[in-house]
Amino acid sequence: MKITRPTPRRHPETIIALIDVVFFLLVFFMLIGRMDATAPFEVSPPTALTGADMPAGGVTLSVAADGTMALDGEAIAPDQIDPRVQALLATQPDVLIRINAHRDAALRAILPRIARFEAMGARDVVLVVTPPGPVR
Repeated sequence: MKITRPTPRRHPETIIALIDVVFFLLVFFMLIGRMDATAPFEVSPPTALTGADMPAGGVTLSVAADGTMALDGEAIAPDQIDPRVQALLATQPDVLIRINAHRDAALRAILPRIARFEAMGARDVVLVVTPPGPVR
């Protein structure tokens, strides 16, 4: 009686080497690729002038954390700000407008107001900021 051994099955090719190659290619392209959208033109962001003295004169709009507003230290309703600033710009077109907003104030209360001031003809609208660092 002749007993035949079954032919040994070939082990399938391991795919581990291919996975390593794909992983290295993925890491390579992630490192050399740009992840942010680039503009089709040059963009130079503005430079903050922290530590510089504020110019004198002008009008200051203060915005509290809860959205309450004051114009030159006098509490004012939000719908009364635009007419007052418009009247001021009619007599002093070069007036400086400062916006001193609390850090917790909603940006949606500040940015549209800046756009309206610029539409009225304001040339200089300054946001008052606090430089980073320890609080004194």
